[in-house]
Amino acid sequence: QLVESGGGLVQPGGSLRLSCAASGFSLDYYGIGWFRQAPGKEREGVSYISKTYDNTWYRRSVRGRFTISRDNAKGTVNLQMNSLEPEDTAVYYCAAASLISTPDDEREYDFWGQGIQVTVSS
Repeated sequence: QLVESGGGLVQPGGSLRLSCAASGFSLDYYGIGWFRQAPGKEREGVSYISKTYDNTWYRRSVRGRFTISRDNAKGTVNLQMNSLEPEDTAVYYCAAASLISTPDDEREYDFWGQGIQVTVSS
């Protein structure tokens, strides 16, 4: 029901833009979070955008480098990732929540994408 796109291999310092699209429903009615899971680590919240007023949240390690936004014309939520570091290497997931109080608590999300690989390496 959620599909991520835009992942791939990039050199340190490079940029990628991930997109999250929905099938069968509109993202307009959901808060959208981006999570990631690196090999051998737990999944962690990366960023979040609310369904109203576009309030945003970022984990500390990506603030100033990542930007989350809605593309209302395309019905997608994007994660622009700049100044990528090897530590950003992970499978990235988008998730949708109808009601949320803690953006980085994955238990609050109703729908998940299958994930997309982002690899930052020289």
